Amino acid sequence: MTHTLPITRRRLALATLALAAGCAGLTAWAQAPSAPQAQAEVVKLDKASARLTLKHGELKHLDMPAMTMVWRVRDPKGLEGLAVGDRVRFTGERIDGQFTVTSLSKAP
Repeated sequence: MTHTLPITRRRLALATLALAAGCAGLTAWAQAPSAPQAQAEVVKLDKASARLTLKHGELKHLDMPAMTMVWRVRDPKGLEGLAVGDRVRFTGERIDGQFTVTSLSKAP
């Protein structure tokens, strides 16, 4: 019986170390730099529902070919001053299963 107690403590210590190592990995992943910016053309604006249709090039970080698609906009204020036909630079990410524009600015 005295032999099982040290084994249990060792298992607990190993489990704690494994959990700590896993959490350290998650912290590093969460602090990774945001996705790269891409260029696009505004095809349609829907300010009421905070959506934007963009014709964009390939987005390698999302494994997405060039296409025209609707994006949710994280900050609807980013749509102010935009018009159909404007060239923009944007950062697109997949958040909660939805393709979302996380940064947006007019391209020069």
